[in-house]
Amino acid sequence: MPRRLLQFQTGYCYHVYNRGNNRQRIFFERENYIYFLKLLRYKLLTSDIDLLAYCLMPNHYHLLVQCQGGDLSKGMQSVTLAYAKAINERYDRTGSLFEGAFKAIEVYTSEYLYQLVRYIHLNPVKADLVDRPEEWEFSSYSEYADLRTGKLPKMELVRSSFNSATTR
Repeated sequence: MPRRLLQFQTGYCYHVYNRGNNRQRIFFERENYIYFLKLLRYKLLTSDIDLLAYCLMPNHYHLLVQCQGGDLSKGMQSVTLAYAKAINERYDRTGSLFEGAFKAIEVYTSEYLYQLVRYIHLNPVKADLVDRPEEWEFSSYSEYADLRTGKLPKMELVRSSFNSATTR
């Protein structure tokens, strides 16, 4: 397997995403989304990775993470392998669930962070799954909008970046 060109560094933020093999669904029912979120909470937390924002779509996901000293590649591999194994078993399927290894882009400015969080949270609206982002249950938008209390996203860094981006 080729090595990833991007080297993940402590304190840096990354946009992590992937989609289903052949653009097929990776979430088939509500319980699948919830299970993936539970895996993220447990596997990333134990890998010393903070989840700052997320959106799970029927055939792909977007995550905004910050490395706190852990190995992002191993953490994400642990999440996706456990999830794919459970889905394959539950739906009596075989083969790859995801389209290869996850992709990641370094978030290098506060402005990019601001735009990325907006992009992540507006994904279900742009896909015509809902009319407003707060209607999509499987994103961190409702936590950011104070419509739901949750423990998954760590919002402090993003909220402070929003304040600096909107006061310019």
